[in-house]
Amino acid sequence: MGDAIRRFSLPVILVAGIAGALAWALWPHPVPVDLVTAARGPMTVTVDEEGRTRVKDLYVVSAPIAGRLTRIEIEVGDPVEARKTVLARILPSDPGLHDRRTHAELESRVRSAQAALSLASADMTRAKAQLALAQEEFERTSRLAAQGTVAKAALDRARAELGTRRAEHESAEAQARVRAYELETAKAALIPPAADGDEGDGADCCVFVRSPVDGRVLRLIAESEAVVAAGEPLIEVGDPRRQEIVVDVLSADAVKIAPGAQVRVSGWGGPDFAATVRRVEPYGFTKVSALGIEEQRVNVLVDFKAPDGAGARLGHGFRVDTSIVVWQSDDVLHLPVGALFRDGGDWAVYVVGDEGVARARKVQLGQVNGVTAQVLAGIEAGERVVVHPGDRVADGVGVTVRGG
Repeated sequence: MGDAIRRFSLPVILVAGIAGALAWALWPHPVPVDLVTAARGPMTVTVDEEGRTRVKDLYVVSAPIAGRLTRIEIEVGDPVEARKTVLARILPSDPGLHDRRTHAELESRVRSAQAALSLASADMTRAKAQLALAQEEFERTSRLAAQGTVAKAALDRARAELGTRRAEHESAEAQARVRAYELETAKAALIPPAADGDEGDGADCCVFVRSPVDGRVLRLIAESEAVVAAGEPLIEVGDPRRQEIVVDVLSADAVKIAPGAQVRVSGWGGPDFAATVRRVEPYGFTKVSALGIEEQRVNVLVDFKAPDGAGARLGHGFRVDTSIVVWQSDDVLHLPVGALFRDGGDWAVYVVGDEGVARARKVQLGQVNGVTAQVLAGIEAGERVVVHPGDRVADGVGVTVRGG
């Protein structure tokens, strides 16, 4: 009989164990969560963007005339003095090369000018001879008129003839000079391009481009010898001690920034330092983001005083990280943004009381930054809320502190 009882009780015990295990498995257990306590304290809302340093008064020195720029010997970083330091020299441009037909035409013009000069020289010789004859005739007539041998009218005709011959001689001389200049012009057209290294002599050989301000050379736009046009940029100069930071922000953020706002500058390779917004430019521009999205951006100009030793290290065009303060308070009720979730069109959190049950509660938010959110209504300081609630957390679900 004992064997029969044992055979009967073993299945019963096994079934009871399985039922108990299933009941324990299906029985609701507290969900492990992370909790945070709502507290009052300081909160700051910032606009965080990359910025670039730049010299406030940047001068782009351009070529004043067209010509041949010699190699610029000054180097980036060299100090310059206003109206004294020579930045570049510009020589006259070399004449162009001639093809065979053009060269033959120019040589023909030279020969034509030589022939014209010869003709003008012959005319001048003839005019000179006629002038000498008129001079002798006038002197002879003057002596005879003084003796009363010839009439006064003959003396007047001799005087007039002398004046006419003198004018013809002066005209012939002037014509000969004109032909000589024309010959020089024709010969000048045959001058070939200057040989390498021929830069001329004397102070009038070239135009010296001098620095407009005191400072340093920031960038060489044109360094090697080249032919430049008038107005072509050559060098950028400025005073690196007078710098500002340019930060381009979204136009939606720009309307929140006011002149005088505090800025924290970091990420430049040295210690963080404070700066101040000087101006929010009133002009927006379109910029394509890294994701290919067109954004309207606005430049914000920031004045700063670099910490000791940073002035020599921060140069024109350096990258920095900026945090522009748009709102701050020393005493607000705030929560981590990870505790918030959407409940329809409202924000809500899971509040955990002493009984260890999560209760969904709607909250009203104020300012929000990337880490914390200001709570205007819905919870009180000291209440505990669930951070990063998962899909197992719901209203009325028991919870327990993770790891506790």
